[in-house]
Amino acid sequence: MELTITHFLIVCPLVFVAGLIDAIAGGGGLISLPAYIISGLPVHFAIGTNKMSSSMGTAIAAWRFAKNGYIVWKPALICSACALFASATGARLGLLLDDAVFKKLLLIILPLTAFYIFRCKSLETDQEPWPQQKTLLFSIGITFVIGVYDGFYGPGTGTFLILLLTGVAHMKLKEANGIAKAINLTTNISSLSVLLLYGKVILPLGLSAGLFSIAGNYIGTRFFDRGGARLVRPVILLVLVIFFIKVLTEVL
Repeated sequence: MELTITHFLIVCPLVFVAGLIDAIAGGGGLISLPAYIISGLPVHFAIGTNKMSSSMGTAIAAWRFAKNGYIVWKPALICSACALFASATGARLGLLLDDAVFKKLLLIILPLTAFYIFRCKSLETDQEPWPQQKTLLFSIGITFVIGVYDGFYGPGTGTFLILLLTGVAHMKLKEANGIAKAINLTTNISSLSVLLLYGKVILPLGLSAGLFSIAGNYIGTRFFDRGGARLVRPVILLVLVIFFIKVLTEVL
């Protein structure tokens, strides 16, 4: 596919914003994936190239979260191992669908995603903790389901992980966000490997956007302790509405 300067001008700034939001509350893919599609990339190439840039940014965020002591390593490593298999499976499933089917699925996924983002109260209030073994078992189940989703589609993975790890597995917010970063990095790299193998990644655009993702994630991690989740929710919902309208006009 031939790239133009327009692709870079559309994608790179939005990927920076996506990285900033993703580091704080997850859900950066809700901005970055639409950016690739709006720039004119076919859906599968948009997903593959988005995986490259988001992997680069998430690596920086995960490193900073680990440095700040937010990643509990035992559950993080176990869940990450589960995520490797789950995301690779999801990526293979995604490659079996053509663009038309994918866009129809988006019309279902996007409103559901908006509902979850709008209702994410668990980002602000810690649940009463459960026994460690019970929390770990729920975390593994959550990781497998969201890992398949991440490999298959991706946007909102970080937010879904934080929501479910806090709301279902009863983790504290900082612990959930740290483990979510480790899991998200693993699923991104796993599904990216599959998409690279199938030639669905545009390297020049992905690497360039990845630098902007790194910058956004680096800055975003600095604001994590300042209640940033409440600030980014309206932005994510706005992008969802714009993306939904665009997909709807293409399907109809």
